[in-house]
Amino acid sequence: MPHLFDELQLRGLTLRNRIGVSPMCQYFGKDGLADDWHLVHLGARAAGGAGLVFVEATGVVPEGRITPGCLGIWSDDHIEPLARIAQFVKGQGAAAAIQTGHAGRKASCKQPWEGGAHLSSDEGSWEIVAPSAVPFSDKAPVPRELTLDDIAGVQDAFRSAARRVKEAGFEWLEVHGAHGYLMHSFHSPLSNKRTDNFGGSFENRVRFTVDTVRIVREEWPDDRPMSVRLSSTDWYEGGWTLEETIELSKILKGVGVDLIDCSGGGGTPLAKIPVGAGYQVPFAEAVRREADVPTSAVGMITEPWQADQIIRNGQADIVLLAREFLRDPYWPQRAAVALSKKDLAYVPDPYHRAHGRKMG
Repeated sequence: MPHLFDELQLRGLTLRNRIGVSPMCQYFGKDGLADDWHLVHLGARAAGGAGLVFVEATGVVPEGRITPGCLGIWSDDHIEPLARIAQFVKGQGAAAAIQTGHAGRKASCKQPWEGGAHLSSDEGSWEIVAPSAVPFSDKAPVPRELTLDDIAGVQDAFRSAARRVKEAGFEWLEVHGAHGYLMHSFHSPLSNKRTDNFGGSFENRVRFTVDTVRIVREEWPDDRPMSVRLSSTDWYEGGWTLEETIELSKILKGVGVDLIDCSGGGGTPLAKIPVGAGYQVPFAEAVRREADVPTSAVGMITEPWQADQIIRNGQADIVLLAREFLRDPYWPQRAAVALSKKDLAYVPDPYHRAHGRKMG
């Protein structure tokens, strides 16, 4: 079996290792524009040795942002600052990736350090939309139910976003279909009460995602990988299940998706999530085995041996780290030493003197 520092090829892209920086919202942009914070934040993780570096969930429309500080890609003005990030990440030998999405009924919120509650009209709130007029919680505003024309407009926005991602020079595109945001809220019976072709049966509830992903794949170059992040379960009775995730993953593979990014939850505040070390890895393993599609594993992956074991045991093809990368941008270098793979670690030339490597 491969190990954590083996290369991985998907379509025309080869990752130098199986370590990825998970998409992590920074809530630190203005008007959807990336700035020096995002360049330094993501660039440091590329210089630290990750094989795959994701830009955070990036709104395809302004009202698709979680907070006013979230990044966007609804305008050509967003291309250049994102292109700076992609260029630097690739210059460090990592693959430059980005996640596009729409927050749906979980949009129009304050930044987490301000409490994360929905914005009031005095605070600059905007209209939130969803498959059905079902609020996320008893304290959340009621979203407006999307019309068929609205749905077509959102899908067109995803297409335009893919074009801009391509122009910005990214090598990997992910569509966000998890965590209670717009796509996931179509999947789950807890949030989708529609009676038309986008609600009711499994086939109808996944229609928006499948059709949108097909549209994005048509726009995205054939030689570049594309993934979809899915919440593998709602962790709540009557909600979305792992079995449904496996069936959707089979369909997505058939429309050109190269990897399923297996996360979970986010669809209801009532879920009881068994958080612990590697608690979502079984989802990646089940989807990989049952849907016969590459997967990435996420969720409290912190130790080198733990990440390596996930790859060696065939539970996933990539491990995506989030909080651990916030704590240590150079985690891959530490992991290489711990796993006796020091010669496979990427170290930028100016840093060689700190690693006992000859300079000049």
